[in-house]
Amino acid sequence: MINLFGLSKADIQKIVKENNWPAYRAGQIFEWVYKGIDAIDEMSNLPSSIRQELKYKYYIYHMQIIKKIKENKTDTIKYLLKTEDNLQIEAVLMNYKHGMSVCISTQAGCGMACAFCASAKGGLIRNLTAGEMLSQIYTIQKDANKRADNIVMMGSGEPLANFDNSMEFLNIVSDKDTLNISKRSITLSTCGLADKIYSLADSGAGINLSVSLHNPIQMQREKIMPVAKKFSIDELIKACLYYIEKTKRRVTFEYALIEGQNDTAYHAEQLAKKIKTLNCLVNLIPVNEVEGKEIKKSSENNIKNFYDILTKNNINTTIRRTLGSSINAACGQLRAGIYKEG
Repeated sequence: MINLFGLSKADIQKIVKENNWPAYRAGQIFEWVYKGIDAIDEMSNLPSSIRQELKYKYYIYHMQIIKKIKENKTDTIKYLLKTEDNLQIEAVLMNYKHGMSVCISTQAGCGMACAFCASAKGGLIRNLTAGEMLSQIYTIQKDANKRADNIVMMGSGEPLANFDNSMEFLNIVSDKDTLNISKRSITLSTCGLADKIYSLADSGAGINLSVSLHNPIQMQREKIMPVAKKFSIDELIKACLYYIEKTKRRVTFEYALIEGQNDTAYHAEQLAKKIKTLNCLVNLIPVNEVEGKEIKKSSENNIKNFYDILTKNNINTTIRRTLGSSINAACGQLRAGIYKEG
């Protein structure tokens, strides 16, 4: 049996052709699936004979909510969702003045082993399918009774390590007959798989790219981000320059400030030197402290000094407001908490 939710238009056209149904039935089936229905019998404009044949091989499943926690002061909601095979997946709803953003996971767990990330605790379990990525959005929209305006691929997992499924997700979510979300309203976050950044640029996806940088000094970055041993910071910066030139899009560098490790004036000065020629934005993040990891948030004074140095060097810089900090909304924290409770 195959879940219809997550199939592309081409997949459904193939099903229709194999069954010798009129070609226009593919469009009808596709539209019903991505209206968010829960059962094939809800496809009311299909003959009962087609619905019955579909049910022999296909079904519709959406992720189920296990738990959700709301942070009252910001209206941020952290969701713990369940896949068909009972894996726990995290997603976050964030309300802004400009609309609702949904942060989704692209993998169950993560194999990147970044020192500050809770997702790394259990390692990588498996890649999520395009349908499972999309289902996070549909499930949250239904629960919130509100449409998503922006999508952030910044939850658990490395989306570029799940490249094909991430690309399939982008194609479906931006389709006019699904959520029709502009690719310019979608941001993909990577820890720095330089080779895949080139592939993403060449794909024509045209989405926003966010890169987790976190330290401008190669040997120090390797200690907190093992991926840096494969792709040096200079290789990563070169790939980002290619992305900027190819897509005409600005790249965002995420920089989690960790007390005593990457938050000094010297780090800020070195970062400015590395990226000064790029069309970019630096997003400074007061790091989320994760139980079991010796990571501490930088002081307010260090954060301000870091910001001031970058801005004096004409680097566009923001400081992220800590949406969801009181509800463990950083990658992997809620899932890790559930395992601990269990």
